[in-house]
Amino acid sequence: MASATAKSVYLQGVRDGMPFLLVAIPFAALFGVSAIEAGLTIGQAMGFSVLVIAGASQFAALQMIVDHAGVALTLLAALAVNLRMAMYSASLVPYLGDAPLWKRACVSYLLFDQTYVAGVARFEAAPQMTVRDRMAFFVGVATPIAPVWVVATLLGALLGARIPEAAALDFALPITFIAMVAPMLRTLAHVVAALVSVVVALALIGLPSGTGLLIAAACAMAAGVIVEERTA
Repeated sequence: MASATAKSVYLQGVRDGMPFLLVAIPFAALFGVSAIEAGLTIGQAMGFSVLVIAGASQFAALQMIVDHAGVALTLLAALAVNLRMAMYSASLVPYLGDAPLWKRACVSYLLFDQTYVAGVARFEAAPQMTVRDRMAFFVGVATPIAPVWVVATLLGALLGARIPEAAALDFALPITFIAMVAPMLRTLAHVVAALVSVVVALALIGLPSGTGLLIAAACAMAAGVIVEERTA
């Protein structure tokens, strides 16, 4: 019975992950195109997508490479943009923290915006789920996204010059984040944190790559905590 339940939950995760392909495909293809235009080889571009699987940080690192920044600054920029993954990890601990170490290692590799959003939404809606079922659902969401991300990057790298500008692949990044963030603004604290992050990030847009985002994230978390405490 447990095995059948885990299988059905896994398939539900796969179904919930499928809609994200609508933006993951053009987003990954855009990275493939941009990486080749920036002078990377196909192998280097694929290394990005296979090892990182995080579009925003991949683009941040790519921009630093184009600007001829050093390795340390490039890594720092990618880390700054991907710092939200640390917050994602912390919020997943109550749901997946009891899983074996090797399973948590798999989650860390497959943790990106889409798996996090879909996973947390499911876990909050079904608190009776076991850790085994949560793991199955999380991996299910990642199943259609991760391999397609890699394949789309390869297609973008190989066919970049043939993709017309009218395809407007760059629409994928803002659409992805709007679609993921908007449904999560359920309380006043969430809304305030989002507004603070936007205002601070725009105000600090002139700072070195990633620095403004770090400061904006810290301010947003502080604002959210303050509002939550005062409205509790």
